[in-house]
Amino acid sequence: MCGITGWVAFDRDLTTERAALDAMTATMACRGPDAGGVHLERHAALGHRRLSVIDLEGGAQPMTVEDDGRLLVALTYSGEVYNHLELRAELEAAGHRFRTRSDTEVVLHAYLRWGHDFVTRLNGMFAFALWDARTEELLLVRDRMGVKPLYYQRTADGVLFGSEPKAVFAHPSVRPAVDLDGLRELLGLTKTPGHAVYRGMAEVEPGHLIRVRRQGLTVQRYWALEARKHTDDLDATVSTVRALLDDIIERQLISDVPLCTLLSGGLDSSAVTALAARALRAGGHGPVHSFSVDFVGQTENFRPDSFRATPDSPYAKMVAEHVDADHRTIELDSASLTDLAHRDAVLHARDLPVGFGDMDTSLLLLFRAIRRHSTVALSGESADELFGGYPWFHDPALIATDAFPWITSMAEISGPSTRPGDGLLSPDLVARLDLPGYRAQRYREALAEVPHLDGTGTDPFERRMREISYLNLTRFVRLLLDRKDRMSMATGLEVRVPFCDHRLVQYVFNTPWAMKTFDGREKSLLRAAVRDTLPAAVADRVKSPYPSTQDPNYPLGLRGELAEVAADPKAPVHALLDPVALADTLRPDSDPQANRAATELALGLNAWLRDYEVSLSL
Repeated sequence: MCGITGWVAFDRDLTTERAALDAMTATMACRGPDAGGVHLERHAALGHRRLSVIDLEGGAQPMTVEDDGRLLVALTYSGEVYNHLELRAELEAAGHRFRTRSDTEVVLHAYLRWGHDFVTRLNGMFAFALWDARTEELLLVRDRMGVKPLYYQRTADGVLFGSEPKAVFAHPSVRPAVDLDGLRELLGLTKTPGHAVYRGMAEVEPGHLIRVRRQGLTVQRYWALEARKHTDDLDATVSTVRALLDDIIERQLISDVPLCTLLSGGLDSSAVTALAARALRAGGHGPVHSFSVDFVGQTENFRPDSFRATPDSPYAKMVAEHVDADHRTIELDSASLTDLAHRDAVLHARDLPVGFGDMDTSLLLLFRAIRRHSTVALSGESADELFGGYPWFHDPALIATDAFPWITSMAEISGPSTRPGDGLLSPDLVARLDLPGYRAQRYREALAEVPHLDGTGTDPFERRMREISYLNLTRFVRLLLDRKDRMSMATGLEVRVPFCDHRLVQYVFNTPWAMKTFDGREKSLLRAAVRDTLPAAVADRVKSPYPSTQDPNYPLGLRGELAEVAADPKAPVHALLDPVALADTLRPDSDPQANRAATELALGLNAWLRDYEVSLSL
C-alpha cells in the first residue's frame, strides 16, 4: 500500500516544477513511510510514497517501462493486485519480460498488452495513475468497491490528483473551499459517488477510470453490480460462498512483511481469522497473529445497549484459542481518546471533521499499536453490507422507509433525549442546509441505479431487499471503507478487506434474500459457510458493532474542551454554532453523554476550520 499524487499540464513544462511535486508527495509520507520517488517530464509529474509489502527490493516507484531508451509508460500505484502471479505468467507467455517481482510491474505490462481493458483483469484493491507517454494520456483508475481512495481536481490545462485531498492542497494553486452543497455532503451520511466535499475536487468513483487528454477529461465505468438470475440451490450457494472465501483469503495472505488479522470476536472478523489460520497451516506457516481493541474496565463494567448486547473481548479470546492464534488485546483509556493530539491526528488523517467520534480515535490508536508488530492486516469489513447484518435489513419499518435506512435507524436509536449531531449548529444554517431534502434527493438518485431482474414476476419483498443491499454496497459501505483506509494508512498499516472481492460481492448480491436469511437469522449464508471453523458461541453470536467507550469520563472531557472553545472569541466554529444551544450544552446539570455527538462535531469543525484554513461559501 502506498500514497500517490501528481500533476498533468498540457500547456506548461512540468520539469521545472519539482518543488511543487515534492510538496505534494511529502503529504503522502504517512501512507508510504518506507521510500519515496518522483517522475517528471514535460507534461506529466508523478509522485509516490511507498509502503513496502511485495518485492521489498525491486518495487520502487514511480515505475516505468522503456523501449530502447524511449519512455513508453510510467505508473504511480497504490494497492494490491491479488491475481498478479497468474497475470504475470500469462504476460510472460506472451513475451513480456519482468525486472521485479512486484504487482506494480504486472499492472504496467497488463496495460501494454491489453490497453484500457486491462483493468477488468485485475483482482484487488487499488488506485493508480498511469501516464502513457506515447499518446500523452493519463489514466486515473480506482478499484471496483472503492477500497482505495483517489481524488482529482481539474485545472485549466490538465489535472491534479492524490490519494487524499491533502496532496492536492499542497499544490500552490489550490486552497480548501467548501460551499453549502459540500457541507451537506459532509453532514449527510450519504457518501454520494464522486463527491469530495471540497469545491472543485472530485473522487474517482469505484469501478471507474478517468482518461485525461489534451482534448479534455472523460469518465468510463468498467464495472458495476449487475442483476443476474441465481440458479444455485441453498447447498450449492453455501458451498460457493465458502469456496470463494477460501480462495480470497489465500490470495490475500501473500505478503513479504508481517501480516495479521483484526479480531473482534464477531462473526465476520472471526471467519477471516479462522480461514486465515487454516490457510497458513496448510501452507506450512503460522500461527495467525490477531489483534483486538478494548477499553480499560469495559469488559468488567459492560452495560448492554441497543447497539451492543455483549462485550467483544471474551469472544475474541475464544476464537484465538480455538484457532491457536497469537493474539494480543490493545487496551485504551479515556485519556488517550480525549487527547487532543490523537483527535487532531484523526482529523488530519481524514482531511474532514466528521466521522465516528471516539471510534475513529480508538481505531487510529489500535492501528498504531498493531503497526509495531505487523505491516498488513486482514479485516472483516463489508460483510454486514454484503450478507445483511445490520438492524435495518431486518426491521420491517426500516425496510419500508422511503430513505437511506441507516439514517432512519440511527435517528431511532438516538432517541428524543439525545441531541443529534447537528444540534449545536445555528438554526439558520440548519434551515439552509435542509439535510432532509438533500438526503431525499441522494436517496432517489441511488434508487434509480439499482439493477433489477427482467420480468414482472419478481417478488416485491425480494425487489426491496435488493434495493436495500444495493444502497449498502454502494453508499454506506464506502463510509466505513474510507474510515478504515484513512485510520490505517495514517499509521502506515495496510488493511485488506476480503469481503470486498468483486467475485464474492457480485455472487452474494444476486443471491435471493430468502437464502441469505434461510434460518431466520441475520447473515445466515455466511454463518453456514464458516460455521465449521468457529466455536458455536461465536458462530451464533448476535451482531455487535465496533466498540465505543462507555466511560463517562470521555464525554466529560469533551465538554471541558468545548467550554474552552466557547470562551475563545477567535474560535472559527462560532460562525456556525447556535450560542443558545452552546450555553445549554455547557450547563453543569446538562448530560454530557446526551450531547456527545453534537460536541464531537463542534470540536471537529473548529479544528478543521482552524488547521485547514477552509474558505466557507454558505
